[in-house]
Amino acid sequence: MLGTITPCLSPSINFLPRSNHVLTKTSNSILPLNHGHCVTLFSASPLHFTFYRSFRRPNTLFFAETASSAATNAEYVEEPATNVKFQTSLMVPGCSDSLILLGTGFREKVFAIIGVKVYAAGLYLNQSIISELNVWKGQSKDTIQGDSSLFKTIFQTSLEKSLQIILVRDVDGKTFWDALSDAISPRIVEPTTADESALSAFRDFFLNLSLRKGTFIFLTWPNPSKLLVSVSSQGLPSAVDATMESTNVASALFDVFLGDNPVSPSLKASVAEGLSKVLK
Repeated sequence: MLGTITPCLSPSINFLPRSNHVLTKTSNSILPLNHGHCVTLFSASPLHFTFYRSFRRPNTLFFAETASSAATNAEYVEEPATNVKFQTSLMVPGCSDSLILLGTGFREKVFAIIGVKVYAAGLYLNQSIISELNVWKGQSKDTIQGDSSLFKTIFQTSLEKSLQIILVRDVDGKTFWDALSDAISPRIVEPTTADESALSAFRDFFLNLSLRKGTFIFLTWPNPSKLLVSVSSQGLPSAVDATMESTNVASALFDVFLGDNPVSPSLKASVAEGLSKVLK
């Protein structure tokens, strides 16, 4: 499926044959998400948006519950609250270099004071980003975590970074999309008609998906003005499924996870701890 949105025009979506590797509908193990679980994608500036589905057979197997013999040579870090394992280095679709894992965390929904975990997340950076952060050398984890300028510097570098999300619950596409929209919309001021058109088209991308437990979602920033999205239900994705070029969108999305009010405080705390270690 290929769609294109140009500024101030309604989206035009053309359908192409899909491969036989698709996300399939699951049963009724579906979890409603609350505000702030993920993000929607729309911008307050003109943008070019393209998305397509090409869920190819992955070359790395899902490693969220048990170790896979196909991945025994890789090194992993386990997110303690969900027991999801993240590779310490990873080649992400759309990136030119391997990225390194800096921290992990989780997102949960609260039902009657009981927290139900929805996904685990890990932040990957091009290791050269560290050289951009020399002014923070020797700073403590708490100081780094509270310094928004550090995270803005990470975002504004032209080097690649990616957020890997692994679902630990089944979620239908509409519920997932509604959570995306609720999370990012407060961070976008006065969306234009073109922004709304992009939102509608990107919503269509998720509506027909059944996001099963174990689904991988990559939100990747190859530079500050571009966002790449890759989704796979069978393991690490091997292709980019959606591309958006908008600094406002990319910035708001990064802020959702690493801004002053992150949707996963555990992720930001873990990233701050990782930074404090590499910036000694």
